[in-house]
Amino acid sequence: MTAARWEHFEHQADIGLRGYGATLDEAFAQIALALTAVVADPESVRAEQPVEIRCSASDAETLLVDWLNALVYEMAARRMVFSRFDVRVEDSSLRATARGETIEPARHRPGVEVKAATYHALAVRHESDGGWLAQCVVDV
Repeated sequence: MTAARWEHFEHQADIGLRGYGATLDEAFAQIALALTAVVADPESVRAEQPVEIRCSASDAETLLVDWLNALVYEMAARRMVFSRFDVRVEDSSLRATARGETIEPARHRPGVEVKAATYHALAVRHESDGGWLAQCVVDV
């Protein structure tokens, strides 16, 4: 089984994100951590304030883009960063609680701003080892 983890990959001027997990829910949570890591070190973010997020889409790939864009919106509108994600994907809908805190520039040392998740290098798939991969590129 795939261990839960995330990573970035190079993509011209943008940043690629990957989330891996034993379940689709876990892969979506891990790619959300990869998104946070573009902005700030997830280890520096306290998981204090919950924010509920709901999305629905016609397929898993579009659902992934909608999920990441909902997080980008919440980070910008609430001036927050997140470090814990409880995600539940069922059929074509996602229900999640993102937990984080208001950005403190001195402590979080924000990096680049993520503008949006894109459809470049988009993939959601069940891997041969039984785990899941969620991947896309974000515009920075």
